[in-house]
Amino acid sequence: MKRIMLVDDVKISNFIMKKMIQKLSVDYQIFDYTYPSQALDDLYQINPDLIFLDINMPEVNGWQFLEFMKENNLKWPVYILTSSTSDFDLQRSQSYNNVRDLLVKPLNASALKSILDKE
Repeated sequence: MKRIMLVDDVKISNFIMKKMIQKLSVDYQIFDYTYPSQALDDLYQINPDLIFLDINMPEVNGWQFLEFMKENNLKWPVYILTSSTSDFDLQRSQSYNNVRDLLVKPLNASALKSILDKE
């Protein structure tokens, strides 16, 4: 069973992603976090196959989360989900080897299915 980590400070965003993933397949164990610091604490224990990460969060933002992963040589695949359409964010995301893509929220079901099939 694959493990997916959802990290977004907006509870409803995680809820929607979780329901969409469950609708596509029951073969996923989903861990959702509204506190990114808790997600960082649990990374090694969960050992996720895939991470969906928001960028704009209080306390620990997505860039800090990615920096932690980079500093600790953590290679889990990350898809950034954001409401930002900034070219700067897109360029910055490409500086992280484990970031597969930066996608604008909300993610539609066909895009999610494509990601899950790929990973």
